[in-house]
Amino acid sequence: MAASDPLAPLAQLPGVAEASEAARAAIARAHRHRANLRGWPATAAEAAVRAARASSVLDGGALSISGDDGEAEPVLAGALRVAEALEGGATALVGVWKRAPLQAMARLHALAAAELTDSDALGRPRPDPDVGRRLELLGDIVTGGTGVPAPVLAAVAHGELLTLAPFGVADGVVARAVSRLITITSGLDPHGLGVPEIYWMRESGDYRAAARGFASGTPDGLAVWLITSCRAFEDGAREALSIAEASSGQSPAK
Repeated sequence: MAASDPLAPLAQLPGVAEASEAARAAIARAHRHRANLRGWPATAAEAAVRAARASSVLDGGALSISGDDGEAEPVLAGALRVAEALEGGATALVGVWKRAPLQAMARLHALAAAELTDSDALGRPRPDPDVGRRLELLGDIVTGGTGVPAPVLAAVAHGELLTLAPFGVADGVVARAVSRLITITSGLDPHGLGVPEIYWMRESGDYRAAARGFASGTPDGLAVWLITSCRAFEDGAREALSIAEASSGQSPAK
């Protein structure tokens, strides 16, 4: 990392490098599972649905579709649309993210909030100069402005969007989707097999407390958020292995 890298100090906080490497190794192991070598489209589709359901719950939505009409309530419906747009990694939105991340965020919000706000508010950040400035800075960072490991970058973007709440509705779904986009585009989890959202849902109290720590900007708060995020990626990789094992009946590759 260059000395001018704005995120370099975060990657050097106690415990962060070790947690990041553990996350990377766990995700790589999931990708080596026999079911994921050729059959990853099926396991990625299942991962996407599980991620959407968990992300919905974290934003106050439903866990699953209920009722005779078979329609999802608005938060879950939005999370499912987002998941479909990212499923498997080889999507148009992934390409947009690499060129114009703010445009990709706007698209994610339009998908997530389609039934939650007026149409003219979809994809439009709040008219606050600080919001615009911080989004521009985040866009610069995620398009080559840092050399930190992907788990750290994904955690920073996730935490910043939770803190900033740039749209005012469906911000959590968007923040978690951006984290997933970064793991895909960085090559950390190119097929989107991991499901860290389930960890965040199960440990929602710790998740929210850690997000507040990130927002505080203190070294301890930042370290806890980054390590918690890496722990979620590691746990999400175990979820990916369980999906692969269920699809094949085989044990994970060593």
